[in-house]
Amino acid sequence: MRHPLSLLLLALSLLPLGAPLPVAASGEADAAGENTAGTDAPAAAPTRPAQPERSAAAAAALAEFLPAQEQQQLQTDEESFLALWLPANTAQAHGVVVLVGGDGETPDWPTSLGPLRRKLPDIGWHSLALGLPDPLDSLAQARPLASTDTPGETPATDEPATPAEGAEVAAATAEMAATEQEAPTDPAARHARRIDQRIGAALALARQQQAKRIALLGHGSGAYWAARYLDENSPGDVQYLLMVAVEQPTDLVPSLDEVLARLDLATGDFYYGDRPAARDAAKRRAQASRRRGEAAYSQVALKAVPGNPAQTQEQSFRRLRGWLERQLKAH
Repeated sequence: MRHPLSLLLLALSLLPLGAPLPVAASGEADAAGENTAGTDAPAAAPTRPAQPERSAAAAAALAEFLPAQEQQQLQTDEESFLALWLPANTAQAHGVVVLVGGDGETPDWPTSLGPLRRKLPDIGWHSLALGLPDPLDSLAQARPLASTDTPGETPATDEPATPAEGAEVAAATAEMAATEQEAPTDPAARHARRIDQRIGAALALARQQQAKRIALLGHGSGAYWAARYLDENSPGDVQYLLMVAVEQPTDLVPSLDEVLARLDLATGDFYYGDRPAARDAAKRRAQASRRRGEAAYSQVALKAVPGNPAQTQEQSFRRLRGWLERQLKAH
């Protein structure tokens, strides 16, 4: 004779997948019913948590080994971020150069911002370097896995709303619409806003130094965002714009050519002439400059030294230094 437990296991194995298990006793069923009573409310849609940004992780790594006196934790409306500060190595500084890195570059990026921010103090300029948030196409947005609710939809009721209730609903709807306009939820708009706020926070720190001059230097895509910030905000105390190895972010408007057409401050455009794509883009910017008769815009061709990045950086710095010295003599 088989053991009763073996017979039970055999019976369970013969049930089709997904078939309900038999209830052992009515008391257990009643208890289960009591436990599930009152749980008709729909569960909240689960969300995928946003992944930490690579730029934030890289900034945290920098903070581990860079001297504390170089580090500045700047604050915007949405976040705090790391900027790197070095004072000028002269009794009287010419001013402050705020350096904006390109996509994927930290404030101490070894082939761009790092060498520049350390060399500028030796020629009489304070330096303040910052990085951008992660590029838009790499940001992982937290979002519901599934949702059947329509945004802004209110539950239907059997009773019509009174005039007072209708007025309250209309007022609430208008307030929500105004809030959405003030804080855009579009990923591209929010990305631009974050960058705009970072540059604004860095310039605010530069102003606290009571410097005679402020220059904004952008490398790679940082050059686009620096120019766009100046176009949209028109800070009167920023005298110079330096753009190094410009990269135009894809699918963004306005274009850099449009932005530069509206700027009226001294602008130095440093590009690598031995790179065909960069040379062609620089040519288009120069042609646009000549069409609008902008005397404050000038270009400087750089040349990479193959196999010698240190020499390439030194050559670029000498050109930047020469441009800044000409501006100081002219003003």
